[in-house]
Order: sequence, then C-alpha cells, then structure tokens
Amino acid sequence: MGKEFSITPTNVPPVETKYRRITTQLPHPDSVPTIEKLRLFEPISMRGQPPIVWDRAEDIFVYDKYGNRWLDWSSGVLVTNAGHGAKEIRDAIINQVNSGLLHNYVFPSEERAELAEYLAGLAPKGLEKVFLLTTGSEATECALKLARSWGIKQGGKKKIGIVGFERGFHGRTLGSQQAGGMAGQKTWIVNEDPAIINVPFPDGYWQTDTSFESLLSAIEQRGLQPENIAGVMMESYQGVGPDFAPVEYVQKLRKWCDDHGIVLIFDEVQAGFGRTGKFWAFEHYGVAPDIICCGKGISSSLPLSAVIGRNDIMDQFPPGSMTSTHTGNPVCVAAAMASLRKIRNDKLTENAATLGPILLEALQQIKQKHCDVIGHVTATGLVGGLQIVKPGLKEPNHDLAHAIIEKCFHKGLLFFSPVGAWGQTVKIAPPLTIPEEALREGIAVLAEAVDEAVAAAK
Repeated sequence: MGKEFSITPTNVPPVETKYRRITTQLPHPDSVPTIEKLRLFEPISMRGQPPIVWDRAEDIFVYDKYGNRWLDWSSGVLVTNAGHGAKEIRDAIINQVNSGLLHNYVFPSEERAELAEYLAGLAPKGLEKVFLLTTGSEATECALKLARSWGIKQGGKKKIGIVGFERGFHGRTLGSQQAGGMAGQKTWIVNEDPAIINVPFPDGYWQTDTSFESLLSAIEQRGLQPENIAGVMMESYQGVGPDFAPVEYVQKLRKWCDDHGIVLIFDEVQAGFGRTGKFWAFEHYGVAPDIICCGKGISSSLPLSAVIGRNDIMDQFPPGSMTSTHTGNPVCVAAAMASLRKIRNDKLTENAATLGPILLEALQQIKQKHCDVIGHVTATGLVGGLQIVKPGLKEPNHDLAHAIIEKCFHKGLLFFSPVGAWGQTVKIAPPLTIPEEALREGIAVLAEAVDEAVAAAK
C-alpha cells in the first residue's frame, strides 16, 4: 500500500462524451506546482490520490481549471450522496451564513434542535437521542466511550471489553483505529488496548467461516468472557469490499448482545443515508443497533457527524461533560438538513436500489472475464468494489488495483486510491444522483481500464 501516482504530465488520448472530457496532459503542467507545494508542506500520508487539482465539483462531475471533466465515482470518499454542490445545499449554507449565526458552541440554537429532531425521526424506534459532532472518527470514538461507561454501570469495572472486526475501519483516532482491524494500522498504533479485540469478519471470501460460532471462538481465544464485554462495533457493511455479513449472523449477534448486556454499535459513517438502497444499511439485516454512528453523506458537503442512541445510554453523563466545541455548527447543520431532505424528496435511496443490480451484474461480468486477477466483487445499491489479486492466487494485488484506477483517471473516470486492508480494492461510490446512462458509461470505462491494466501487467 501507499503507492503514489505519477505527477509527471503525461500525454493521454482525448476524451469527449456526455459525461467525460479530457483535453490536456494529465496532470496538467500548470497544476504540478500546487501538488508540489502540498508535498512540501503536508505529511507524506496525505499523498496518494490521483493528481487532479480540483477546481469545482457539480453533481456527478469534478472539474480542473484546464477544461477537463471527470465522471466522479468517489463522492469525495462517500460524502456527496446528494451530489456535489447541490443548489439546495448551497442555498442553505448561504442563507445560514447570511443569517449571522456561524458558531454557537453548545448554547441552544433552533438549527441544532431541528436537525436533532429530524435525525431521531429517521432512526429506529427507541433511538431518540442525538449527539452532533464533526467527523466520523469522533462519532465512533464517542460510541466506544458510551459503551464502556454503560458496561461499567451494568457490570462493574471489568466490563470494558470492545469487540471489533478484522479488516474493519472506524476512523483514525486511537480508539476507533484499534476497534478496526485493518492490516497495517497496528504499525502506528501506540499504547494498544488489550481490552479491544478484533474477530474475523464473515465476508465469505477472505474469511470463509461465516458462522456466528467463529465470533464466539475468537473471543474465547483472546480470553474475554461475555460478562466482560461492553460493546461490539461493526460496520453495517465493511468498507473494504463492500462486504455484508450474513443476515443470520447479525441477527444472532443482536440476540447475543441482548443476552449479555452488550451495546451493539453499527458504524454507518460511509454506509448511511441511502448509499446501499436502504436509508440505513443495517436495515438489510432486519435488526436495529443500540447506537448508530453516522457522518459523511449526512451533509453531502461540510464536516458533520452524529451519534444516535438509546436514551439510557446517551444520558449517562451530567451537563457539560459530553460536549464538543463545534457540535451542530449551524452552517453544517443547514447543509445537513438540505442534504437529507434532497435524499428523501428526490428519492435518491430508491435510485441507488434501482441501479444496484445493474452495477453488480456489470462487475460480475468483468470478474468473469478476468477471474484470475479479480478475486471478489460486490455491490449493493451504489457502492461496489473489485478486489484485485495476484494471478491465480488469493493474494492482494495493490499494484494492479492502482494501475486500473490510474487508467480510469486518464479516461475521465475518477476513483480515490485503492482501499482495503491491503489496498486491493477498486471502490465504486458515485453520487446517488447518477442516472443509469452515466452509470453504464462509467462501467464501460472501468471494463476497458481493467482490460488494459491486466494486459500491461503480463
């Protein structure tokens, strides 16, 4: 992992379609100084995305200053569910700025009250308290704290164990990163918490044992007993794939948590707000969590996240002890209200549900043609992925995934860099506003890029 894209301007074939336009070298020579400046003043960890200096983004498109237009299949890493720069969202932001209220700490505001009520109304019955934060990592970190505090209240000081899943991702703060089991993360975690463990995620590919007993066995092997476990944190779909757990597995998990007084946390940060063809991805399992962590697509723009949970869990701390400086920032809240209304009013969840089978069938066809290097494909709604492996082996192939994304970039189809535990996944996540025609064009470009990258690698 960690391979960088070349920033040397390269001649690429011109592209001119309804959804894509490439007319210059990539990256454009005049954009290179900006990229070099970022490399000089930012840490190395910030490198790694295709070298396009964004000038603006509108709906399903990203533009540079030089006449190039990409069909965006990144959604700015699953943020712009309602499309880039939607007029309704821009207008809401501008109106809030013009109102004169840009920040109010945790002093009461009508804006925050409106969003909290709206989110509670979107959550399952019984999850009626909403805590607004800024990032997904903040939300998952808060959920871990809530679960541990609740565990101690219910079972004493030893009930602090947290169960996460291998190859999971919950953010980059210390607790959230430990709850995720992403390969390579442990190399820069300090002060690893022995009461946070990772169990196999039952994706059916990397982990072929999808029985619920595999979770119980892993917990036992790590020396934890259910009475010492405070919470289980699970991505509603694991972002590496995307991969869903078997429905029966999650239903057994819900019952097991109930039986042992364990808080079940679903991380919906990248999965929520219509992405999978259901408003919440956990709806696919027919169960509800005790805590929802969400963010990204909540505003389709500005930084905002939320923890939504049971009253008794959320109300553990006295006034002033669980707050955030920028909680429910009024400008971010205005963006969120506009985004959520657009998702519902424009039936974007339904659009994702309609297009999902088209995307899945197309990815399966690409896999069938290149089954020796595409190990696993998945798609639910408008999130999908190709997991790339070395020829004939069940071994991740970051280099080939990287090459596929670079070729798509040169053709006017924009992805973020490969994701997953080993950087093996070409992740597909267009805005939920994408029409079928644009989806099919993007699929054709991806198929062509896979053909070319595989041929070049031989």
